Amino acid sequence: VQLVESGGGSVQVGGSLTLSCVASGDTIGRYCMGWFRQIPDREREGVAGIESDGSTSYTDSVKGRFTISQDSAKNILYLQMDSLKPEDQAMYYCGAGDGGVWSTPESYKYWGQGTQVTVS
Repeated sequence: VQLVESGGGSVQVGGSLTLSCVASGDTIGRYCMGWFRQIPDREREGVAGIESDGSTSYTDSVKGRFTISQDSAKNILYLQMDSLKPEDQAMYYCGAGDGGVWSTPESYKYWGQGTQVTVS
């Protein structure tokens, strides 16, 4: 499966962005999907995950502010980000995997190229 992220950009503190991850080559409903973020010289961090049964998980720092969802008909994964903070600034990646710990990058086989989120 090929993944392409979009929707990143610059936003003020407290603002909102919606990231999209368009999948092709396979159906995202077959996979465990996740959003990760990474800043230079740091490990990739799991932000949110959604299982094939629709259950969702979030890292503590984004609970109540971010929402992961997917549109199976359009084959798109979303991340709605509200009340953005400076510490949310990072490159955001979507991933697709067959299972495992949702927040572990090693659980994912496929990655997009990333989209930059800047919060100031």
